[in-house]
Amino acid sequence: MDAVSGQWHHRPMPDRAPTPLPDAASFAGQLRRFRAARRLSQLDLALACDISARHLSFLETGRANPSREMVLQLAEGLLLPLSAQNALLQAAGYAAIYPASPLTSEALGPFRQILSEMMARHAPWPSLLCDRHWNVLAASPVATALLAGLRAGGSADETNLIHLLTSDAAASGVIVNLAEMIAEMQSRIQLEALEAADDPVLAGLAARLQAAALRHPLSHSLPRRSPIVPLTLASPSGALRFLSTIAHFGTSEDVTIRDLRLELLFPADDATRIAVTALAASLSG
Repeated sequence: MDAVSGQWHHRPMPDRAPTPLPDAASFAGQLRRFRAARRLSQLDLALACDISARHLSFLETGRANPSREMVLQLAEGLLLPLSAQNALLQAAGYAAIYPASPLTSEALGPFRQILSEMMARHAPWPSLLCDRHWNVLAASPVATALLAGLRAGGSADETNLIHLLTSDAAASGVIVNLAEMIAEMQSRIQLEALEAADDPVLAGLAARLQAAALRHPLSHSLPRRSPIVPLTLASPSGALRFLSTIAHFGTSEDVTIRDLRLELLFPADDATRIAVTALAASLSG
């Protein structure tokens, strides 16, 4: 929920195309890309799916058409996320089976209520709701104020956390430990891109972070890194240090819910706790 308007934001997915006619070549290409993204040989995937390597080879070259059950069997063997499973089904000419409901839809009303309660109970500490590409969909009042500080040096309309983090104009003067945060997020996005398999948006974010890491390399003179890297922000009240935890919702079979992540920031020291409490009080007044 937006702290200013009180409205939930939903970045609409592209309109789903009508279910295509069976197209073995399209399916074959996606299957090969997903397998390559998972770094599996044909034999590895065939064993994981309990099929012959010859059958898999025929599917990957378009010499055989998959049944719906075979598509799902392959998706399970590839450990594909729900959105990728839908894409593979549609490429094979079958309807997607996992809904992708808009976050603002009536169907997700109970889930929005749960999210609102989680964010409200976390107050006054910052909380952010993001989609799988790290676009901010909702922010608590304190998080909105902190984001405004980041946006001050860059685009006032930017809502993607990776874009803000990799924008020197926005981040350099606000994030004290910028090199550490870029390195930490680079590791996370690389892992997420690997798990998602063939997601061009995540691949683009990983490339942005790689370029930013070259501009802001970690100093070898830094003391040994802590097991948990705090986010340190410059503010008129002094340095604000936060520790982060990210909640995922893995039991849902709705693509939108499965792709969400709720980031909860906690003060890492007493000075931050006092400063954020005062900021929250000023925002509510």
